[in-house]
Amino acid sequence: MVREAEIQGSAGRMLVATRSAPSPSSSKSTRQSWLDTLRGFAALIVVFEHSLDALLPEIRRWVSPWFDFGQYGVLVFFLVSGYVVPVSLERRGSVRGFWITRFFRLYPLWGLAAVVGTVFGTAGVYSALPAQAARQPVTFTLAHMTMLQDLLQVPSVVNVFWTLSYEMAFYLLVTAMFVFGVHRASTRASLTFAVCALIAGALVPAGWLSHNMGQGVVEVAAVALVGGIAAALSTHHDVRRHGAALIAVLALILLTLNSRVGAWQSLIILATMFGGTAIHRMERSPAGWVRSRWMIGLVPVLSVTAAVVLGPGWGMSEAEQHAFKWSWSTAVVAAWLTFAAGLALRRRRLPPLLVWLGLVSYSIYLLHPLILQVVRRLTVDPSGIPLPVRLAWEAALFTTAIGCAALSYHFIEKPAQHLGRRLARAADERERHRSHLEGASRESRANVTPARETSSRAGCSTPTGRSSRAG
Repeated sequence: MVREAEIQGSAGRMLVATRSAPSPSSSKSTRQSWLDTLRGFAALIVVFEHSLDALLPEIRRWVSPWFDFGQYGVLVFFLVSGYVVPVSLERRGSVRGFWITRFFRLYPLWGLAAVVGTVFGTAGVYSALPAQAARQPVTFTLAHMTMLQDLLQVPSVVNVFWTLSYEMAFYLLVTAMFVFGVHRASTRASLTFAVCALIAGALVPAGWLSHNMGQGVVEVAAVALVGGIAAALSTHHDVRRHGAALIAVLALILLTLNSRVGAWQSLIILATMFGGTAIHRMERSPAGWVRSRWMIGLVPVLSVTAAVVLGPGWGMSEAEQHAFKWSWSTAVVAAWLTFAAGLALRRRRLPPLLVWLGLVSYSIYLLHPLILQVVRRLTVDPSGIPLPVRLAWEAALFTTAIGCAALSYHFIEKPAQHLGRRLARAADERERHRSHLEGASRESRANVTPARETSSRAGCSTPTGRSSRAG
């Protein structure tokens, strides 16, 4: 059962939804395996997309102009994140606990992938390091540490890191909405982002902020990010709200004015993620489903409209622009239909292997580009390799990626997540203890004040009464 709890600050309070923590057995039994299945499937689709140039150029030539496998996979990821992440914050009821668990969920494996990617780039395994890494190493590193590098016009050291910038922007906005108590407005947020994508995409060129202000944007964004999150974690009501406002403004400015892919694609991605959140709410409220389904249905329609009307956010030939519009549009439709299919099958028993792939999907996603660099180094030119041999390489790529993901999940992800949950529980316990002490202190002060007033009135009336009787 959800209950309302007050988190008291030194100068105010905030109502947050809290839920008693389920037992481990209960949590395991109620795990939504369909979401894990979608994650695992999406990760494999992205691996397939990235393998096409190296091993299956025929599919790249014949299919990619009409369907973007990579965009399809990441849009499924974004829908799943939108469905899961805000609800995890609301269930926990603690911004501090949410950010602790997110940090230990993302950064340990990300750090490993970033280091290996840097080593591979320096050694020239296949992909070279971005030139900016040598010219401005501090700025390059700082942008990556924020995970917002794709919104700061800094190329990613590992190509798939770009999606994490939008995950981070989503976390910032979700946190701000939670602090201000408007976190249930996900349907309106999704539609608003989609509509704004059409407007901003027509008005704002990609990377406008950095092109006009230079790389100083990275330093300013890093300070705003750290300071805003620190303030949002405060127990002081006004400080918390100011921090939430700062990180929300930061996310919106970067998404609109400084995205590598352009404003309309950035805002459509956020619309997609909030669309996942809205679907979660509608699933649990039949009345909300009837009222809001048409609004969510507009989001993929507006996503396709933006692609057709606005096209890519960077220079392309006419033929490439035509291919982009088709491949983006079909990927959007397929992603939403895939998520709808998963939702329809949510009560079905799904293959354990697919569910397990979802558990290791983050490792598959981050590590497969590094493995693919080795494959490309060994295969060099696919045109000279017979198809059966290339298919064998494809199988080896998937097998190695899944095997490495299993190891990294067991030795890196899982221990880090357990540590994050322990630290979050400890932080939540301290927060509850502090709230309890503050509540007890307020109650004590409230009891003392009437007693003093009663004593004061008694002290004044007794002499007066005696004087009256004496008279």
